[in-house]
Amino acid sequence: MAEIVNLRMARKAKARAEQQAEAQANRAKFGRTKAEKTRNRLDAERSARLLDGARRDEP
Repeated sequence: MAEIVNLRMARKAKARAEQQAEAQANRAKFGRTKAEKTRNRLDAERSARLLDGARRDEP
């Protein structure tokens, strides 16, 4: 015999799970501290300066 499922509760549970997955993705994407953001920005600037310094002049 099949298990009886309340569709309203199943729909809400599915929505909750999707929201939690989206929240997890957003935490990974935006959840950085100010120090981490600053360090990443400085690293990018440092590598850009290094590349520009090694660039050869066009004849």
